[in-house]
Amino acid sequence: MMLPVRVIPNARKSEFSGRRESEFVLRLSAPAIEGKANREAIGFIAEYFDIPRSRVRLVSGEKSRHKIFEIVGLEPSDVEGRLA
Repeated sequence: MMLPVRVIPNARKSEFSGRRESEFVLRLSAPAIEGKANREAIGFIAEYFDIPRSRVRLVSGEKSRHKIFEIVGLEPSDVEGRLA
């Protein structure tokens, strides 16, 4: 399952905070420096969906706020239901 995300770094706390157009908004407490936000995003997504970090992979957007994560083993309906 591919998860399109718009990342907002330097937030007070890490959380999903709705949807903008076709992307889910992910606020992260980590800064966008030296990959810290990417690492926190992977960890947060894994914890949020209760799966191992190894099942979450950043597919595109390493240096962009617009990212696509691949989540192995989850169905789109599971993700949509959880984020609704």
